[in-house]
Amino acid sequence: MKVCFIGLGSIARRHITNLKSIMGDDISIDVLRSGNGNSIDEEFAANISRVVFSDEELDEHYDALFITNPTSKHYETLKRHINRSNHFFIEKPVFETGEEDISGLINEPKVFYVACPLRYTNVIQYLKKNIDFTKVYSMRCISSSYLPDWRPGTDYRKTYSAHKNLGGGVSIDLIHEWDYIHYLIGSPECVKSIISKKSGLEIDSDDIAIYIAEYKDKTVELHLDYFGRKTIRNVELYTADDTISADLVNQKINYLKDNRTIDLSQERNEYQIRELQHFIDIINGKAVCDNDLNEACKILRITRGY
Repeated sequence: MKVCFIGLGSIARRHITNLKSIMGDDISIDVLRSGNGNSIDEEFAANISRVVFSDEELDEHYDALFITNPTSKHYETLKRHINRSNHFFIEKPVFETGEEDISGLINEPKVFYVACPLRYTNVIQYLKKNIDFTKVYSMRCISSSYLPDWRPGTDYRKTYSAHKNLGGGVSIDLIHEWDYIHYLIGSPECVKSIISKKSGLEIDSDDIAIYIAEYKDKTVELHLDYFGRKTIRNVELYTADDTISADLVNQKINYLKDNRTIDLSQERNEYQIRELQHFIDIINGKAVCDNDLNEACKILRITRGY
């Protein structure tokens, strides 16, 4: 298999390393870089077939093309390279607003898979398979963490997350939460939101987003922020029989009334690899694309408060 990565940030490096672990010598990886990123160390370089710095140096066709450059560049990158592959893996968030014109893209006989890795965690899979959401009256979710700690060794002020014009901001950076909510219970009937900048972080993007969503049979509350000094990522479900707290950081399901805990510990790469294997299965016709451009843009519009 021959693939190309456009952009070589931290998530691209993780995907490349994992792809090599899955496929070994059966995959060849080209990388298109802007030339402004971090240098490539010798050990990681062994995963890459070649690095190029202009479109003209790329091959005409790849089995898959990974769009892993800054969010603000995804839409134009996809349009520019639409003829280089039939299978596209687009890192989240898919675009900047979700209101981009995708009519010309979705009419192409191609696969556009948008990253949604938290779906593949043991915790979210447990909720999907074991919880009857028709019996959930209310759902409360939170993702709180400290942006300067996200990428060790990198100045957070120079990352895309810190800059609105690069597609940064907690409302779309933490689109994972709305993605798994949509995956578990579908789209809300209406959403109210507050999206703002409140902390002392040296960024020009939003650092807090709060949502209240109405469903036919339940409500959802969601809190996202960049400034929490203790990382929290929880889903709380309020039912007639129990209150269930799903902890994505510590990877546990806690039944609070029954005083029962289920440990679902896994390494981070496990769910990242699951997602890549799913994408490979899509390429090989063994699975269907379950998060396409339409779905990803719908979720993105919710996160932006549209």
